[in-house]
Amino acid sequence: MIYGAMKFSIGGSLKLAFRPWVEGLENVPAEGPAILASNHLSFSDSFFLPAVLDRKVTFIAKAEYFTSPGVKGRMTAAFFKGVGQLPVDRSGARGAGEAAIKAGIDVLESGGLFGIYPEGTRSPDGRLYRGKPGGLARVALATGAPVIPVAMIDTEKIQPPGKVIPKLMRPGIRIGKALDFSRYHGMEGDRFILRSVTDEVMYEIMKLSGQEYVDIYATAAKRRIADAEKAEKAARAEAEKAKKSQRPAA
Repeated sequence: MIYGAMKFSIGGSLKLAFRPWVEGLENVPAEGPAILASNHLSFSDSFFLPAVLDRKVTFIAKAEYFTSPGVKGRMTAAFFKGVGQLPVDRSGARGAGEAAIKAGIDVLESGGLFGIYPEGTRSPDGRLYRGKPGGLARVALATGAPVIPVAMIDTEKIQPPGKVIPKLMRPGIRIGKALDFSRYHGMEGDRFILRSVTDEVMYEIMKLSGQEYVDIYATAAKRRIADAEKAEKAARAEAEKAKKSQRPAA
């Protein structure tokens, strides 16, 4: 009931305001379990994709979104529950991963759609990064559910990281044909199989999105960017200090 009301109000508003275009809706099954594996450009990805689907799709969200105190916290929790998000405690890297995998398996075993971002985090620069094999592939192999590659287009231009007010423009969504990995069912303990499955999905996402592919994890790229910005800031500060020291005394 809550999801239906939220989808009607939020999904309808998003489609009316942004008019997202979508290709490949016919590739999402009308019923039964399936995994929607998408690139991740913006916080809004988890809202635009459900808005164009007739079925509920469940994503994983940080537990903090559901436990914040006060009126705002309760409203935020209700919002995320209403749009089909599941809380996962990310306080420990391994524990968070296991919780996400279990949540995904539960959704699929109940016949639902499970949404996941194989990159593990938003792209820092609009490029497509290496997929993490621990989540997507393990859930797919444990359940035998088909994996449907999805490409979000231009959502990072609507709401870049750090921006609160979105820019009104049309994003796009391309949904590819389902990938069947049932031949590997029960082999989720083989890291080479997990890597192969993940890479195949990322290749299909790359073809759909047209993004440049970078063969490192997005988390590593974010660290490099942060380190470069820190070094640049330190260099500017040092240059300013040197400039001041060269000024003649009054």
